[in-house]
Formats: sequence, C-alpha cells, structure tokens
Amino acid sequence: MSLSFIYQRHSVRKFKDEPVKDNDLMEILKAATYAPSGKNKQNWHFVIIKDKEKIKKIAQIVHEKTNYLASKVDDENLKQNFLKFLYYHTFFKDAPVLILAFAGPYPIGSDQILKIAGEDEALKRVISASPGIQNIAAAIENLMLAAAQLGYGTCWMTGPNYAVIEIEKFLEKEFLKEGYELVAMTPLGVPQESELKSPQRKPLSEVITIIE
Repeated sequence: MSLSFIYQRHSVRKFKDEPVKDNDLMEILKAATYAPSGKNKQNWHFVIIKDKEKIKKIAQIVHEKTNYLASKVDDENLKQNFLKFLYYHTFFKDAPVLILAFAGPYPIGSDQILKIAGEDEALKRVISASPGIQNIAAAIENLMLAAAQLGYGTCWMTGPNYAVIEIEKFLEKEFLKEGYELVAMTPLGVPQESELKSPQRKPLSEVITIIE
C-alpha cells in the first residue's frame, strides 16, 4: 500500500493563475469534515473566499496590523525580526482561493472534575493541549492531503493570527457564527512547479521512542 499521498503534500506559496474547480473544492472540503473530532463535536467551520479583491483586502489587513504592532516596539532588532516575516504572513494575496478555518466551542468534559478534585496541574495540561483546536488541526490536515491528491497546493498558516480580530470584523457581514473564532487559514491553488518541495525532515530516530 502506497503512502505517497502524504509525501506529495508541500507548503506552497506561489500559485499559477488558474482557478480551482468547484467539484474539486467541494471534495477537498468534504475530506476535511471526515477528520476525527472529540465527542464527534465537529466544531469546525470553513469560510471559502474566491473573491480576489477580498483576499487582497485580508492580506492588507495583516500588513497594516503588522506595521501597527511594529510601530509600538522600540527594540529595533525585535522590530526587524518581526517585520521580516511579513511576506510569509501575506503571500496568500495571490492565491485563487483562501480558506479560513474557524473553531467553535468545545466542552472539555473533565475540567470541572479536575477542578473539584484539586488537580490543578492536570487541569492545566488538559487545557494547554487544546482538544477543541486539535479537532480543527485534524480537519486542516485532511483538507491539505486531499488538495495535494487532486493536484493543488496549500500552506498551513497561523502566523497572521495576531490580526484575526480585524479579519473577523471584515467578514462579519458575510460570516458571523456565535462562539466561532478564526484559528488558521490556507491558500488553495495550482502550485508553480518550483514550489513542489519540502524542507528535510528530522531523522525518525530523533522523534520517536518505542517502549516494548
């Protein structure tokens, strides 16, 4: 059995000027919704933006928020280190499609018991593991693997999250769902051939521990 569908996924930042086929887009989104989720809550919602002007506006929002935050910093090294990532937070402006992943409420379930039992450290660990966000992460991975299988490129993005409040406000006339917050995004499009590569992975022996 081949696992090549996993290895053909790459982080793509440059796209051809070609549309994403509607049927392909629906299949990719359907794949996302088949991800596992705790308690089967499926606490995800995807906003798909195909309007190029709106995509560029979201990139502009991130650009403006980046410069605003940088203007508040006196440490020049810190400022420049922050600003150098601006391209990586806005390159999606040239993609034909932008997919925004929203996370909805997710009841942990054990939090009240842990609190009553005085298990503060265990409670802290449960919360820091963000089980509700893990559901969204699983869905995004499904989405990206499906996209790669169909010949499209994606790039998991959380870098622009410092501008999510402004992005949500920009979208609120078209999407506003109580309790849902923007947590990640990915552009979607046909990749330029030069973009089909990935950085070297750590040796397997470095990242696994087998207990027998």
